Amino acid sequence: MTPNKFSRLTQVSLGMVGQGVLIIIAIATIFAIFQAINHIWLARAISVGDLLLLFLYLEVMSMLDHYLGSGNLPVRYPLYIGIIALARYLVLDIAEIDAFRMFALSGSIFLIAMAILVVRYGHVRFPYTDCPTQSK
Repeated sequence: MTPNKFSRLTQVSLGMVGQGVLIIIAIATIFAIFQAINHIWLARAISVGDLLLLFLYLEVMSMLDHYLGSGNLPVRYPLYIGIIALARYLVLDIAEIDAFRMFALSGSIFLIAMAILVVRYGHVRFPYTDCPTQSK
């Protein structure tokens, strides 16, 4: 079925809105990076939480860069961001976290890491083809 005029217009409109949102995310991330660096500068100290926060921002920027460069988004990037966010939460709130929550957070990090391994294995074992109808 070929797309009609309305569906093509909708597709182009959604693509432009998506690009605009990506630009807003990039600007907000850059602004947040400058805020984090300013916080480090004013505190005259760098903590592990600050470094993990900067790694979060770095992963968001690399995810945006990859998406804008290739037009697709690997599932691994949000999984990396999730691991870093959970590790940051674990490091920052270690004094207030009870044993069960610490175990749950560690288990969550482990499960996300296993998901990354499964996704990577799937990409290596069953690589994508450029065209679904392409025969080997």
